[in-house]
Amino acid sequence: MEEIIKELGDSLVRFGIKLFVGIVIIVVGFKLVNFIMKRFKKGKLYAHIEKSSQTFVVSIGSVLLKSIVIITAIAELGIPMTSIIAVVGSAGLALGLALQGGLSNIAGGVMIMIFKPFRVGDFIDTHQDSGTVKEINIFHTVLVTYDNKTVVIPNSVMSNTTIVNNSSMKKRLLDITVTVDYKSDIDKVKDILNNINNNSKYRLKDEETLVALKEHGDSALIFTSRYWVASDDYWSARFETLETIKKEFDKEKINIPYPQLDVHVEK
Repeated sequence: MEEIIKELGDSLVRFGIKLFVGIVIIVVGFKLVNFIMKRFKKGKLYAHIEKSSQTFVVSIGSVLLKSIVIITAIAELGIPMTSIIAVVGSAGLALGLALQGGLSNIAGGVMIMIFKPFRVGDFIDTHQDSGTVKEINIFHTVLVTYDNKTVVIPNSVMSNTTIVNNSSMKKRLLDITVTVDYKSDIDKVKDILNNINNNSKYRLKDEETLVALKEHGDSALIFTSRYWVASDDYWSARFETLETIKKEFDKEKINIPYPQLDVHVEK
């Protein structure tokens, strides 16, 4: 009985030592992985990776290296590698079934990296959220809205929805709809709008402008006023042009009507 207790005690001591070593391997290994990732992000290779792919590559690399550390720690406990592989395979299958959303996010991230519908720094619109792309991680994409809110969207959603990329082209067409009273002089309205377009500091000088009577509305003449601007200047140009139109119309006594209804009563 004493020999059994002694053998059991020795076994517990050996297992305790192995467990302690395994824990040390995980703690030190994770710190080493974090150090490697920090050094990698400061290196020349990281600088040559496209900005949109940087956070994605770091996320993948960190997960793979930490997985190796965990497997090494388990092997230190004396568990055969074949058993580890079998357990990892079974666990991977179980996790795959349980975390289908997570795997679809990884797949979505890979699709984004391959086809590049947008990049870090682009201003995009998903029809639910819009903002500047800050990060593309292994599981999600991070947007920063115009009012400085952070929006985190799963990659599976980003890869399966319609996205409008407002930054993919260097120039954008500024198209403004203007309504005026039916009594207004059409030629005078067109002259004012053309002058505003041609004198705008945001207009691309090599591109044509357009001012035309677009439609006879229910209570107003509807004009369209268009000119090309650099994509980065789009909103500044739009805000300034709308303000200038109102000021010039007021100066020239051109009315911008509001919807109204005439009621005729028959006696």
